[in-house]
Amino acid sequence: MPLSASDEHVIPPDEHILTVQEALEPLFQKLEHDAETKLVEAAVHAGWSPYEALHAIDELKKQDVAS
Repeated sequence: MPLSASDEHVIPPDEHILTVQEALEPLFQKLEHDAETKLVEAAVHAGWSPYEALHAIDELKKQDVAS
């Protein structure tokens, strides 16, 4: 059963974390990795190559940053 964001441990501020960004970074990275994995799996299942899927994801990330 996949974990939801609320199931993940976020480090509280009293545990030597300098910013909320540092506290959330491990969860963010895991969620980003899980989402990318699911996107690639879906694209491959639909007949696209993993390379094409990763390239499309990279382009979407660039568009997101630009907007």
